[in-house]
Amino acid sequence: MTVPFRAGLRIDILIPEGKRFSVAMTDERDIPGGAVHDLPGDLRDALNHDSKALATWGDITPLARNEWICWIESARKQETRRKRIDWGCSNLRDGKRRPCCWPGCKHR
Repeated sequence: MTVPFRAGLRIDILIPEGKRFSVAMTDERDIPGGAVHDLPGDLRDALNHDSKALATWGDITPLARNEWICWIESARKQETRRKRIDWGCSNLRDGKRRPCCWPGCKHR
């Protein structure tokens, strides 16, 4: 399943005549979820702010994405969840495709 989102973007353009103007744009992308789990908003936001992690996320299988999502959602405390999102993005940025030492999603 994919989750659409919109991110606002404003670009300042300087043309050769020295004039400057701003262009408002929107960036609409679909970031895919897992095989069973939908992509949670906090993970989507973190991936949206990390282009290398997002590139790996887009390259891994739905089953691998499902493992990341289930691992993050299994955290009982919000602090642990935040740490897992940060650690997960770091690992995805490094090209790792699955969470380490995770027995796997019990929902599949």
